[in-house]
Amino acid sequence: MARTKEERVHDVFESISGQYDKMNAIISFKRHLAWRKDTMKKMAVPKGASALDVCCGTADWTIHLAEAVGINGKVRGLDFSENMLSVGKEKVTNKKLNQIKLIHGNAMELPFKDNEFDFVTIGFGLRNVPDYLQVLKEMRRVVKPNGTVVCLETSQPTAFGFKQIYWLYFKHIMPLFGKVFAKSYDEYSWLQESSQSFPGKEELKSLFKEAGFEDITYKSYSGGVAASHFAKK
Repeated sequence: MARTKEERVHDVFESISGQYDKMNAIISFKRHLAWRKDTMKKMAVPKGASALDVCCGTADWTIHLAEAVGINGKVRGLDFSENMLSVGKEKVTNKKLNQIKLIHGNAMELPFKDNEFDFVTIGFGLRNVPDYLQVLKEMRRVVKPNGTVVCLETSQPTAFGFKQIYWLYFKHIMPLFGKVFAKSYDEYSWLQESSQSFPGKEELKSLFKEAGFEDITYKSYSGGVAASHFAKK
């Protein structure tokens, strides 16, 4: 019987959790750190704010949010892979960030009240959910009026030549990296599949609009291989 996207994604992240951070650095040539840093700069998260990081994985962005809000802020990280969360929990404990709570849950049905957070983020997670629009609607539901929702995600490069080289890399070389460094060829094949089928920047902007957001803008990174979308409720 064919597995659902949800089951397949869950299996992928349960199995690669121990290698996930190392592989991210290798695959993106560490560019993902610069993209996130720039995204945080644009967000301008103030001290004492509340934030939710959806599909938080090993909690890297969650930790950055906690450092931004400070000890009087509140940060929640949610993921449906317990193995990824256990890696994240270790990091959070080591950094003594008591304002963070990591929660096992589903991005399609966020276990939070309406209008609970000032900021809601999702980093390299939206492409892995079964229904992009449903997750955006849930993120909109739990963010406060005038709050900000941010999605940092792989995107579709548009420059001719570069686009072809990028997909060649993503399709053939990245899964090989997975095999060599993480012993996980099939799992990294999945990651390139999910990225290739993910909407481009304008299409994703339209989905944000459909979910009910306003003031939707985006910033492209590294020739369009990634982009951050910013939206208000």
